[in-house]
Amino acid sequence: MSEDTTTPELSSRRKRLLFRAWHRGTKETDLMVGGFVARHIAIFTEAELDELESVLELLDVDLADWLSGRRPIPAGVMTPMLTRMAEECSKLGAGVPEDARRV
Repeated sequence: MSEDTTTPELSSRRKRLLFRAWHRGTKETDLMVGGFVARHIAIFTEAELDELESVLELLDVDLADWLSGRRPIPAGVMTPMLTRMAEECSKLGAGVPEDARRV
């Protein structure tokens, strides 16, 4: 997990969610989900945190497939949070740490 020393102090709930996002089980999903959550955790509303908790309950293999576009997200699990994640993760270079990107 990359540490950002400029991030303001997070609540224990936000810290827990950030940890869970970075420790999914597979490196690919850790990078996609963890990176997304790290970029937004400080500004999520309480309702968005609830949605994030629901997304983090989904199976790692399914999240990886849905966020990478290998499989469409089923209507039964589609939420605004999961849609937002998928949109960000579909961009070129998503999930690649900043220090590993070529300029």
